[in-house]
Amino acid sequence: MSVLKLSTPGVYVQEVSSLPPSVAEVETAIPAFIGYTAKADRLAPGDLVMVANKINNMSDFEHFYGGAPLESNNSITVAVKDYGNSRYEVGFGYDATQRSKNNLYYSVKHFYDNGGGTCYIVAVDTYKASVDKDLLKKGLDVVYEVDEVTLLVVPEAAKNDAAAYTDVVNKMIAQAAALKDRFALIDPFQVTPKNSSDPNGDIDADVKLIRDASLSVAENRYAAAYYPNVVTTYDFQYDLPNLQIDTYTLVGVAAPSVAGHAAGMVLSAAGAGSVLYNKVKDELKKQYVTLPPTPAIAGLYARVDSTKGVWKAPANESLMSVIGPDIAISNREQENLNVDSSTGKSINVVRSFPGYGTLVWGARTLNGNDNEWRYISVRRFFNMVEESIKKSSQWAVFEPNTINTWVKMQAMIENYLFLKWKEGALAGVKPEQAYYVRVGLGTTMNAIDVLEGRMNVEIGMAVARPAEFIVLSFTQLMQQS
Repeated sequence: MSVLKLSTPGVYVQEVSSLPPSVAEVETAIPAFIGYTAKADRLAPGDLVMVANKINNMSDFEHFYGGAPLESNNSITVAVKDYGNSRYEVGFGYDATQRSKNNLYYSVKHFYDNGGGTCYIVAVDTYKASVDKDLLKKGLDVVYEVDEVTLLVVPEAAKNDAAAYTDVVNKMIAQAAALKDRFALIDPFQVTPKNSSDPNGDIDADVKLIRDASLSVAENRYAAAYYPNVVTTYDFQYDLPNLQIDTYTLVGVAAPSVAGHAAGMVLSAAGAGSVLYNKVKDELKKQYVTLPPTPAIAGLYARVDSTKGVWKAPANESLMSVIGPDIAISNREQENLNVDSSTGKSINVVRSFPGYGTLVWGARTLNGNDNEWRYISVRRFFNMVEESIKKSSQWAVFEPNTINTWVKMQAMIENYLFLKWKEGALAGVKPEQAYYVRVGLGTTMNAIDVLEGRMNVEIGMAVARPAEFIVLSFTQLMQQS
């Protein structure tokens, strides 16, 4: 308490602060999406390229970055069977190698459909035929300086070769581990065909690429990997009027039922309102976009954080705007993904359950064999608490390193952790079983620490952990009557 300078007789008022400062909790699910967009314009063309731009909804994204990529007509073949009397059957063939590698538009849309809110976008370039790993890495450098970011999502990382994928993933995990205020979400480098003759071997090959791309035990605790890709409810965008009909077959009619309809015609020749035009348009909407899982996972993180808390594991939760995973994973196949005794690198699986939909069926960090940092919810809760207390302790810098400051600091942190305990984030019947805060001379500091200007605060927390394995034990009783 400051001392008033009293020179003139009279009554003086002095306000005395008796309440400790409080901890302002940071946001926990603000992802940075890095990739290619249709445009990147705010005030001038291209002025948002390699800029971390904050948006709040999909309308913001479309305003600054445009829409979905237009697919090349080389990626699709159209076959029409004409049965006469305006009756048509339409079929498609696809060349996946000719499809656009730019999926950021759909990824951000998936994020918002799954409960996402605020996020940052880094447009590394406008749509291109190939993905440049160096541009993605440069985008990661841009978000390195953005303090508000808590999740890293690079959905186009797997749109290159395995070496480039590994390079980008390494940088994502390294950044999260270095800053300790964010968490990297890793997509699969998935090469498995949906109709593989050896799905087990192909799944192992896919997952090996994820595990080979990860880093050390200490760094992997700041990342989580998900598998496989998911089939969404979104449809591809085509230049419909200029879409060419490659084969046109007459079935049961002697001559074309409509003059001029033949192989090689573009769809606009049929007329924008014609039956054939609308039939092709409707059938194209049934061809769905497959996306990496992490954009939807980032939205799920935001949804769970806001409704249940960051300490609730983001698992056994459904994904929205998803038809299902593009590879069905069984219990037996998941065993080696969830618990890997050799590398210790866990992969969380997206699975489809009858009656429940598509669920995230895993809650482990990449450091899945570590008892301390095995679970995503534990790692992210510590991230939140560490960052919140760090920022809220700024007031104490250059304050007197004495008991008055220590008591204020301890009270501030204890009040915050008490609220977290009441909300269910910390385990323990009593507060003293859930957390502790220590600070003071002879407790966390010695005389040298004080002389050198250090104030050491020690915080311990018993974070609630998920019940990953529920074991029900049954036994038979002897007949009693």
